[in-house]
Amino acid sequence: MDDTELYAKLLGIAAPWQVTRVTVNVPAERIDVWVEEAPGIQFPCPTCRTLAAVYDHTPAQVWRHLDTCQCQTYVHARLPRTTCPLDGVKQVPAPWAEARSQYTRLFESRVLATCRECNVSGVMRLLATSWDATWGALTRAVARGLARKPRRVPTRLGIDEKAIRKGHHYETVVVDLDTGTVEAVLDDRTQASLEAYYRQFTEEELATIEAIAMDMWEPYILATHACVPGAATKIVFDKYHAVRAVTAAVDEVRRHEHRVLQAQKDDRLTGTKYLWLWNAERVPEWRRAEFDALKAAELKTSRAWAIKEALRGFWDYVYPKCAAKYFSAWYFWATHSRLEPMIKAAKTLKRHLANLLTYVRHGITNATSEGVNSKIQTVKLMACGYRNREHYKTAILFHCGGLDMDPRPAAG
Repeated sequence: MDDTELYAKLLGIAAPWQVTRVTVNVPAERIDVWVEEAPGIQFPCPTCRTLAAVYDHTPAQVWRHLDTCQCQTYVHARLPRTTCPLDGVKQVPAPWAEARSQYTRLFESRVLATCRECNVSGVMRLLATSWDATWGALTRAVARGLARKPRRVPTRLGIDEKAIRKGHHYETVVVDLDTGTVEAVLDDRTQASLEAYYRQFTEEELATIEAIAMDMWEPYILATHACVPGAATKIVFDKYHAVRAVTAAVDEVRRHEHRVLQAQKDDRLTGTKYLWLWNAERVPEWRRAEFDALKAAELKTSRAWAIKEALRGFWDYVYPKCAAKYFSAWYFWATHSRLEPMIKAAKTLKRHLANLLTYVRHGITNATSEGVNSKIQTVKLMACGYRNREHYKTAILFHCGGLDMDPRPAAG
């Protein structure tokens, strides 16, 4: 087997293409492979697939291929252009590479596999690629994956925000709660941005949505009511955000009472912040006696904590009427506690009670979305942040979109 035959097999070159020349430069650790079409061949027109004669060729192009031993390998070709009676002059695509790519399909697959393990800077160091070419490979991969993705509306959606950088710059992340994949990354967290996602689907398609988990952010609520049929019974306010509102109120009570006690030379609440934020079963064993003593004391913070813990029972109900009755009793206790932060938090939950009760029916939370957000944060930290917003969105879809991004065409 000579070198041209060897590289034809390694590159997957088949008729009407052929490897015509191979040069090896050992000192430069470089191998160059030249590919041409067989003489007199007709190619299908890229538009209408009618066989057409070769009209001329493009200028010489070069694609990086997988290394041969320690040598970087490059493929050279002048791609033919056909002259079609219907469509005119068209360029024949290279079977070994995608359009506008500097890499062969096999090398681009290696780039994408390495990108899954480290950031772009690491890929550049490991594979000796450039910044622009590596991001080009990522961008093409995501575009390819989105084009292959079947058009569908997830049955259960999670909608959450993600800060892109400091200064209240946000993206809205739409997650399929059943697959744990990102469906879309939207600019900002406005009503218009979420409506734009919904409106790519028909009303019939949107009607197939069963439940949507979100926090109590008004633009998300308005967009969902405006676009999704039956939204009132499908929106589920996230349990975590509802509990967080009450937990934040407990911390506010603690901070105020701590200042009052310190003025009286009483340091009982010093270093107890997380004792009140934790659920009862999460209190460390070595601090349990201390916490039991604090709970038994006549402290405003201990009353606020008891109210917070009582709300947990709401999420255990399986019938909406029973849950509503429980909430009514809890609300009376919270609003008659004479603790302003607790009263304010209780009234916030009361205003959104209808879509807290939908949890009883659907049983979904944004825990999956929060898990995706954690993965996004890892990607962000690994890259030391993203100054380019489009790169940030591309990275999210690349790592969390569950997309088929393989640059190699499917077999058969």
